[in-house]
Amino acid sequence: MQNYSEIQDFLMKEFRFMHLPVAVKFIFKDEELQDFKKNVNDYYVPNKPLTFCQAEIGARMKGITVLQEKDTMGCSNAAYVFGWKGFDEAEIKSHLKYVRDMKQAEKFLLSKPRLEEGELKAIVVSPLGKTYLDPDVVHFYCDNMQAYQLSVGWMAMRDIHPMRPNVTMNSAACAGNVYAYNTKLASTHPACSGSYNAGKTERGETNVVIPGEDIANLVSWFKERVEKYGSLSIVKPGDEFPGSDVCKNCPLIVFKKGENAN
Repeated sequence: MQNYSEIQDFLMKEFRFMHLPVAVKFIFKDEELQDFKKNVNDYYVPNKPLTFCQAEIGARMKGITVLQEKDTMGCSNAAYVFGWKGFDEAEIKSHLKYVRDMKQAEKFLLSKPRLEEGELKAIVVSPLGKTYLDPDVVHFYCDNMQAYQLSVGWMAMRDIHPMRPNVTMNSAACAGNVYAYNTKLASTHPACSGSYNAGKTERGETNVVIPGEDIANLVSWFKERVEKYGSLSIVKPGDEFPGSDVCKNCPLIVFKKGENAN
């Protein structure tokens, strides 16, 4: 198992994240779930059913490990994505405020990333540095430039360009994580309406989801960049991330009236 505490320390130092990176683990076997419950003595469960993005608040803001099972899932959209409920008319209707009609809502719903129905036993979300299990995905809530740096770093590390974002209705956090898990590809995408308010992203945070098996190699690549340039800054190499708050060609961005202007 990787030293995820060291990985998290590096990321927090170099990126100046406001939120801890979230390690997300999907548990599909009863014995694995029982092993977790038996051997992890400092995990928490929702007091009442929560949305998935609300459960992640515990990991990224409070620094705790949260176990969420089907009976504590309080979001029908996430329940559908995680395979904890089937395709039905109520789920179609929950998308009508975004789309032209029922037919389009059905089409969009069926195109969402999804886990196999009835297979998932539980989800564990924890700060990356405290994860008990190797994460299936690592979910970052970050600002625009941090999201960009994570994205271009992942593209360089995996030799993939361009990176395709996964933007889905009503499912930024849940479907974003499932997309990365199913495809083994990263995504950078905005919050959905639910995660924006219920999931506490009112600062305009962007979602970046990295496949769990890529996180150690990604950080190794970032360390190479630090050794080469002195920091991860992409605004001004050598300055601490995010670098000098200036724009390219700043002295040239000056305006004057046109020749015939009054």
